[in-house]
Amino acid sequence: AVLRLTLSRGVGQRGYSPRGADKPTLVMTLHPLDSATTGLLPRWRARTTSFRLAAGELLAQFKTCNKLAQILARAEAEAAGADEGLLLNTDGCVVEGAGSNLFWIEGKTVCTPPVAGGILPGVTREVVPELCAKLKLQFREADIRPEELAQADGVFLSLSTHGIIELVDLDGSPLRSSPLTTLLSQAYWLQVRTECG
Repeated sequence: AVLRLTLSRGVGQRGYSPRGADKPTLVMTLHPLDSATTGLLPRWRARTTSFRLAAGELLAQFKTCNKLAQILARAEAEAAGADEGLLLNTDGCVVEGAGSNLFWIEGKTVCTPPVAGGILPGVTREVVPELCAKLKLQFREADIRPEELAQADGVFLSLSTHGIIELVDLDGSPLRSSPLTTLLSQAYWLQVRTECG
């Protein structure tokens, strides 16, 4: 299952001031986990969306309930028949998916946008460099533009509820498939089974 914890300051006065909100509220929701744990590599289609994230936004590093741009990006992508929406930042670089972190492959190097680009550093995103080290793959953070992403040797996403997801299509055009994506997915699920039983 997937357990989501949401913590707020609690109820305070009307408006933006946190004054008086001194009794925190904790909400927990439990959702069944879909077939992601089967170890099969999901393959999704993505769409570059019109919504932008502020480059260098410090608050982007925190998982908050203020994810309107991501919600609208996912809705835009789904309306276009895609599984995920990719967001660019105000510098024009692709930085993340609506609910996922972005990676691409250049030869035997796995790349991902830097946190400073305005992304949420996801839990599974933090595991990918560890997997690369175990598999003796190079790993680096870099900026990338949509037209460069389309030329990568492979593109994948990470998110806790699905692990590694291969992107097979971007804006209606097929993407290259790298065997490293499958290798990373297998290594991810092996680590999950090892650590969680």
